[in-house]
Amino acid sequence: MPNASSWTPLHARLHQTLLKRQLLPPGQGILVAVSGGQDSLCLLKLLRDLQPKWEWTLGVAHCNHGWRNDAHANAAHVETFAQSWNLPYEVAIAPSMLPTTEAAARDWRYQALIEMAQVQGYSYLVTGHTASDRAETLLHNLMRGSGADGLQALTWRRSLTERIQLIRPLLNTTRQETGKFCQEHGISIWEDTTNSDRSYARNRIRLDLLPYLQTHFNPKVEHHLSQTAELLQADVAYLEAEASRLLAQAIAPSGKPAVNRRILHSAATALQRRALRQFLQMHLPNHPNFEQVGKLHALITAPNRSQTDPLPKGAIARVEGDWIVLTTL
Repeated sequence: MPNASSWTPLHARLHQTLLKRQLLPPGQGILVAVSGGQDSLCLLKLLRDLQPKWEWTLGVAHCNHGWRNDAHANAAHVETFAQSWNLPYEVAIAPSMLPTTEAAARDWRYQALIEMAQVQGYSYLVTGHTASDRAETLLHNLMRGSGADGLQALTWRRSLTERIQLIRPLLNTTRQETGKFCQEHGISIWEDTTNSDRSYARNRIRLDLLPYLQTHFNPKVEHHLSQTAELLQADVAYLEAEASRLLAQAIAPSGKPAVNRRILHSAATALQRRALRQFLQMHLPNHPNFEQVGKLHALITAPNRSQTDPLPKGAIARVEGDWIVLTTL
């Protein structure tokens, strides 16, 4: 544990959060994703300070997209911190053909981090996402027309594989707090120039929209948006569990890809849609979108022999009496 002089409110908050939410059990292997920015370096310092108490095995992972001229210097900066704190360091370098989009970069990062965790035997992957990131994500997804699932997308934990959990232990901490922590502890932050590139929607939200909302509407808007995401997370978890129970009652017992529409019709619309989305997730390769779920939902009350137009991979759902049957290629 940190000594009395170095024990800060953030140390105490993280310690209590881990105890309350049981996010990172004692003695586990933890791979910390570190970009070199203030959030991830703050998290790494906090976890290293708490390591003697929790008896974790910590490692550092960095993902080098190779987009910037200083990308390799950025990776070396992170490696220096890992070495100075006596922590093993892993780096993944993106393929040259990786598209320069937010979505492509995120997908590659998580795949690379999963592979590094698997090779080194870590059970937990930890990222430095904060309450500020949570607020940005809620606004970003709200403007894209997302439902409750997207609005609460940054959760405290998520299963990446059967053996690896993604943990975000700083969701009750703001970016302002992580910056202050790094400054007080003399932690040198790597300034990523892409964070100021307004061609990225997330940057415009962080640099323009949130400051405007703080100035003209509510100075605590980040906190309240993050709190909204937390409330939605609990609601979504409950609805998903209830939808799973509904689907278990409605799904064909023979293993045939079909659901009983009379059973679905007896439930609330919110549960109908979630159950149908879970059904599609069982049989189609990609995560179903709003329109695809809506096509199946319309079949609950449609005449016999009604069917959808083609779904992904040419699949079609049609009404056969009391059943909605999914035919896949």
